[in-house]
Amino acid sequence: MFDLHHYLQNELAELTDRHTPINGPQSTLISSLSFSRCSIPYHSTETEPPYKLNNPSLCIVVQGLKDIVIGKERFRYGPPHYLVASMDLPIIAEVLEASPEVPNLTCRIEFTPGHILELVSDDALQANAKGKSRRGMNVGELDVPLLDAVVRLVRLLDTPDDIPVLAPLVAKEILYKVLHGEHGDSLRQMVTEGSPSVHIKHAIEHILNHYQEAFRIEDLAHIAKMSVPSFHRHFKVITGMSPIQFQKQLRLQEARRLLLSGSENAADAAFQVGYESPTQFSREYSRMFGAPPKEDMKRFKSNP
Repeated sequence: MFDLHHYLQNELAELTDRHTPINGPQSTLISSLSFSRCSIPYHSTETEPPYKLNNPSLCIVVQGLKDIVIGKERFRYGPPHYLVASMDLPIIAEVLEASPEVPNLTCRIEFTPGHILELVSDDALQANAKGKSRRGMNVGELDVPLLDAVVRLVRLLDTPDDIPVLAPLVAKEILYKVLHGEHGDSLRQMVTEGSPSVHIKHAIEHILNHYQEAFRIEDLAHIAKMSVPSFHRHFKVITGMSPIQFQKQLRLQEARRLLLSGSENAADAAFQVGYESPTQFSREYSRMFGAPPKEDMKRFKSNP
């Protein structure tokens, strides 16, 4: 019996493999579409340096398997699933299945708030999202209609002359399907004036811009225009973490990035991201990444 989902999944894997000749993240001729290739299992961070929020996005592990850790929650996803992120969160990614022969391949499609707002404004199913929080990152089942639209977008890389006209149309179709999917409300909230996600995003931006500095919860609640109890509750639902845990993950991931770049030693990296005690830094680093800084760097150098 013909399995359309399996057929489309194989085609997407072939297309992605062909357009990712090297390991690492790679852009494409379609500005909203990017790929990532990894040939060995690894345990790392998946975040830009913590200075800004990226656009909402749809991520699909085209080939292989990944675990995403947000706070104390773990999401596992592979080809049958998609991950939708309404905002960038400091996460830990574990590539569980990857080899030079069968690399781990990921496809990412970004959406701008303007594109979301356009569809939500025209949509008869506008979100009633002003009271209830939604997690900022979720994993859902990848059905055939959404997978088919993603494959059609990626196919356009083989016909570059069609990209200027057709890519925006297919990307809009993909966004429409995501908005009507099981986690569409998390994207809708990002453009719903007065929603908890919009208010919490302002507080997150403040933490991202000042992650090295101590903060008062009362000040963050004021930025989010919420009471302290309401702020705590919504922040935890949306990010999976308390504000202190969120800041700690940002600090540790930025410190790891500095160490991997070779620009700092462990003590200097600790002070640069806001730690006053190298001992506390080493203890919390080990708890998050499974090894103290020096051992963690040796592990990366032995598995480039």
